[in-house]
Amino acid sequence: MRKPILFILFIFASLALTAQVSGPMINFEIETIDYGEISKGSDGFRTFIFENTGNAPLEIQGVRSSCGCTIPKKPKGPIAPGDKGEITVKYDTNRVGVFRKTITVNTNVSSKAIIALKIKGNVLAN
Repeated sequence: MRKPILFILFIFASLALTAQVSGPMINFEIETIDYGEISKGSDGFRTFIFENTGNAPLEIQGVRSSCGCTIPKKPKGPIAPGDKGEITVKYDTNRVGVFRKTITVNTNVSSKAIIALKIKGNVLAN
């Protein structure tokens, strides 16, 4: 009785391991960018790079930030399987002090439809 059950479990485990991921997948190189200590009025642009590791086109349906001091920009079109894309972020470096902001990314990935990217740093008064 044990051998048929073990055989069936082995078959299911094998199928689960060999199953292909269907659809788009997103993989960011980093999900938090640390500006470190930067001077007031310095370059506030940073870039999040990602790759579509799935087997269908990846759509970045929207990006938004947790406040008006951070402006994210998404790719214009879909990202093909195996291709890379960028989400650029501009933080207003005229605001002095420590900051931590979240950029919410909406995608067509079924297992990770909403992703929270983060930026942080400290703008010095000069």
